[in-house]
Amino acid sequence: MTRPLSVQLYTVRDRLAADRDGTLSRIAGLGYGAVEPYDPTTDPKGFRQVVDDLGLTVSSTHAYALLSEEPAAVLEAIATIGTDLVIIPGGIAHEEFTSHDGLARTADLLNGLAGQAAAHGMRLGYHNHWWEIEPRIDGRHALEALADLLAPEVFLEIDTYWAAVGGADVPGLLGRLADRVLALHVKDGPGVKEEPHTAVGQGVMPVPEILAAAPGAWRIVELDSCAGDVFDALAGSHAYLTSLEVS
Repeated sequence: MTRPLSVQLYTVRDRLAADRDGTLSRIAGLGYGAVEPYDPTTDPKGFRQVVDDLGLTVSSTHAYALLSEEPAAVLEAIATIGTDLVIIPGGIAHEEFTSHDGLARTADLLNGLAGQAAAHGMRLGYHNHWWEIEPRIDGRHALEALADLLAPEVFLEIDTYWAAVGGADVPGLLGRLADRVLALHVKDGPGVKEEPHTAVGQGVMPVPEILAAAPGAWRIVELDSCAGDVFDALAGSHAYLTSLEVS
């Protein structure tokens, strides 16, 4: 892997709200080389200055705002923070993933947004949770059926943990989606929806097999919730993932 490890900043959302610059500095100090924001429209110039000063790359960004705000303004903010990978991280009704018609509507929405992103030199992606995996459409996970309807430039960011919770064999899913996958959320835990997450390598996920199935994808660490200190979990995740790369 030549790309630096990234952190989805939702992991440290409370710390960011209290001290953005100090939190980003601490992430860099743990050895991470990239971050993935979840709110790119809040002070994009200031955010870009801080990450540049810290030597951090913006691997990609989540952008819920594309579903509710003027896309051009959101995409301009994303250009300012410095990434060309823009990801819709949900926000579409769960029921849309339970039928052919719902998947067609979802694909039309994403393909339309992808065209607007392309006009800004960006690619649009979609990030899964469990509700795009649990439903089966013609014997396949709904996310796989959706992928067939997406324009070729639309990519997927696979949340490996939620894919597993939704019932997928994650390495197999990644193998079938192949080049469509440009980023992974690498996370770990007990594999139960309501339970807090752990440092990567301390839960039930087959992390080495997952990474081997998508060797070229960004590795982005995320903990939706954490029973202990979140920075300890981020440090442990970094140490574990780094050890896999050199072993």
